[in-house]
Amino acid sequence: MNTAKFLKIFPHEKSLIGMIHVQALPGTPQNHLSVSETAIKAVQEAKVLTAYGMQAIMLENMHDVPYLNREVGPEIVSALTRICSQVREATDLPMGIQILAGANQPALAVAQAAELQFIRAEGFVFGHMADEGLLQSDAGDLLRFRKQIGADDIQIFTDIKKKHSSHAMTSDVSLEDTVEAAEFFLSDGVVITGTHTGKPVNQDELKHVYTSAHLPVLVGSGVTPTGLPQIMEVADAFIVGSYFKQDGNWKNDPDPQRVEALAQARQNLL
Repeated sequence: MNTAKFLKIFPHEKSLIGMIHVQALPGTPQNHLSVSETAIKAVQEAKVLTAYGMQAIMLENMHDVPYLNREVGPEIVSALTRICSQVREATDLPMGIQILAGANQPALAVAQAAELQFIRAEGFVFGHMADEGLLQSDAGDLLRFRKQIGADDIQIFTDIKKKHSSHAMTSDVSLEDTVEAAEFFLSDGVVITGTHTGKPVNQDELKHVYTSAHLPVLVGSGVTPTGLPQIMEVADAFIVGSYFKQDGNWKNDPDPQRVEALAQARQNLL
């Protein structure tokens, strides 16, 4: 596996990527904060993640329920650009973004404007039936858009048989074959998840993917200090969004003790 491009973002072995669940944005049903207030809160969370041992940060608009399918309005793109830019100024850690649901081109645009290093994209190959509806594969359009805006340096990590989704249409396509398709379609890395937010990955499936893949493998859900030893050797990085929040609930603020405990668990295994 050629890891040179991946290591430009993640020079630290087995990096932990801390997730900031940005508060509900303008126009969404649960919005109650101004963009300025939302940015301040995101910056505060970023400072906690940086101080207590994360190797990278990712932002996501998870409070924007119910999610739109692929398309988000200019109010979301502009708000996230401001928020990400302010977080970018507050930390030197590598940063990425995901815009739900499957708004991968807007995510690339925000990343380009705010000087982020990666995005997380869903529905890259094969597509799937999500709770937002059918997400058709978008690899061709997405990579052409990346080329058009001059964002080749922004890496695209792609969810494979993503959580919160039905994959009945591709039930005859194995996880390993889906990863191979993502590689063929020029993904920069694949994200393997459990069935829902906070749920651990299937360890046997993760091991098979890691053994057969020729591109970086990231775990995208269910990472905890007790579970990390079982998956540490079969993934290249770990996205954490639930464990280190107060009471392990993604809706809550980060708990510095939980962040530190996860960072220490990683350090003990290196």
